[in-house]
Amino acid sequence: MAGRKFQKGNIVWSGWAALSLFLAGTPALAQESGLALDPYETELGDARLSLGGMASGALFDGSLKGQPAASGVAKAMPRLHRDYDSGLVLGLDATLAVSDPLSRGRYDGDFFEKLYGEARTGLGRVEIGLTDGGGYDLAVTGPKVDRQVSLDDPQTSFFRDPSTHHAVTDMFALRTEVGASSNYAKFTYVSPALFGAQVALSFTPSQSREIVPFLHQGPSVPDRQGDMWEAGLRYSDDFGPVTLTGYGGVVEGDGEHKLPGQEGVSDLGAGVRADYTVSDDLALSLGGSYRQSNAYAFDIAHSEQAGTTHALFASADATYGQWVAGVEYGNGNADDVAGLPELGFNAYQASLGYVLNKNWQLTGGWQRLDYARAAGLFFNGAPRLGMDAGFLHLNLHV
Repeated sequence: MAGRKFQKGNIVWSGWAALSLFLAGTPALAQESGLALDPYETELGDARLSLGGMASGALFDGSLKGQPAASGVAKAMPRLHRDYDSGLVLGLDATLAVSDPLSRGRYDGDFFEKLYGEARTGLGRVEIGLTDGGGYDLAVTGPKVDRQVSLDDPQTSFFRDPSTHHAVTDMFALRTEVGASSNYAKFTYVSPALFGAQVALSFTPSQSREIVPFLHQGPSVPDRQGDMWEAGLRYSDDFGPVTLTGYGGVVEGDGEHKLPGQEGVSDLGAGVRADYTVSDDLALSLGGSYRQSNAYAFDIAHSEQAGTTHALFASADATYGQWVAGVEYGNGNADDVAGLPELGFNAYQASLGYVLNKNWQLTGGWQRLDYARAAGLFFNGAPRLGMDAGFLHLNLHV
């Protein structure tokens, strides 16, 4: 950003400072003004329908010319469920999303992000349909001030590729949670937490988003993945005043229509987090996660025998009352395979958030991404691409 006028950025930072001062002086604003919200609920015969959702928007200014100044996403999350005297709960859950190209998230802008039936008992829950896999369900990473705009697995990016008008990070995004089966139609089982341990297992027949498993085989492309087994294990325990949580996840798939050198996807990762409550007002968190895959830049359609992609995420934050401040670091590298260049990146972020109440959070910060490639050029005409942005993000969750 050096040597350029940060005009839009001044608006972002000035807005963040003014709103922070305003909120700091009115901690009860949300309750007094009726900004605290609950999901809408109503009875439908013997069942109950609840409707929640989320909406978020970001203002930002970056070092790329011609950038948009805003991005956002809105999601509706209806749930229809029925409770039985035996303890059985049957339900139908969905997440319907609308976003612009910079807020497509890990599901690549799907309107039906989630749509699945579920059954819950004392022995755990079973999900069938468009849902997450067992490894992603139990993932543990370092703490995040605001998950929507974190470096790791973000919903919203601040950098647009002018040649595609999509997020620059689409070529290689930092996602350290194991999740090769994405939201493809699958069967998932998640156990209850017993003595601090929890397990999850899922089976994804194919790369299909046709809601019902086995209904469709997915796109007819080389190395289409099928028969993906995904598992996760999480364990948490207290050691004095510190709570430690660890996680491991793995995915193994079977490649179809393979070209020479291609194979089934193999994806594994681990994470750990430590939480320390210093006092009633102050809490500290520290953690990180690591992921390794044979899928080039985590794209399972390019699962190669010769190459490895890995990513690392580390972060720390401090919470004091309704304020939370944190720093994040990310690193990744994808080996060159089948004519695709070696890609690498480093990422940094510092952010400060204010939690207005259970629904609202305002976050401001700065993010830096540095990409490099061993062959070819980025859209800036160079083998290296450096980008930074100041941002202001408002998130509503009901």
